[in-house]
Amino acid sequence: MNLIIDVGNTRAKFSLFNKGEMIISVPVDEFLPEHIKILQNEHPSLNKAIISSVRDYPVELKKELHGKFDIFIEFNASTPIPFENHYRSKETLGYDRLAAIAGANKLYPDSNILVIDAGTAVTFDFINNKNQYLGGNISPGIDLRFKALHTFTGKLPLVKQEGSNTLFGDTTESAIRAGVQNGLIYETDRTIESFNDSYDNLKVIITGGNAIFFDKKLKNPFFVHLNLVALGLNRILEYNIENNQG
Repeated sequence: MNLIIDVGNTRAKFSLFNKGEMIISVPVDEFLPEHIKILQNEHPSLNKAIISSVRDYPVELKKELHGKFDIFIEFNASTPIPFENHYRSKETLGYDRLAAIAGANKLYPDSNILVIDAGTAVTFDFINNKNQYLGGNISPGIDLRFKALHTFTGKLPLVKQEGSNTLFGDTTESAIRAGVQNGLIYETDRTIESFNDSYDNLKVIITGGNAIFFDKKLKNPFFVHLNLVALGLNRILEYNIENNQG
């Protein structure tokens, strides 16, 4: 059984996989050494783990992961992955982006796939039907856009996201909301269209904390997979186990 730990900018998520199937996925403010003891008491066969972190995490947790698991991988730029990585600055590539691509490639091998991760930033990442990751785009997420308008202007208020969309606003608040939310929708639709123009049979997967924002708002078809990063990290863990055994 595998433990998958994904540490993001603000929160963490841990997941358990058994024979490739996700059993649980739980968001937490911080993953602690105490969680390991609880999980291994409940699941005695839990003996393999991988962690991906976009920020520093406690040394005590790293020691506990090394000590309590037969196999432990700290995912980084040198970790072997199950596809070709053609990104030129590999050391600066976000681990969550790579993990999401691994998850998409697991779901749809030998396919052209655009992965959109809607979180603090919105990332667009592409893997082709030769299983080659070619790169992608990074854009401000929806909350960053609202905060930027408030922070870098003198009088504009801080507006929050709402589910409903209007073509334009008739107050400053509704104008900001329409501008930010419609802008992200137009950007995402146009990006998908551009990839569709260049690559046949494109599959589009949206993940991340703000994935639901796009529900019924895009013209182009897409799939939502909220646990794509965890799925990809599990695939990377299994790939490394397979390689070591080979």
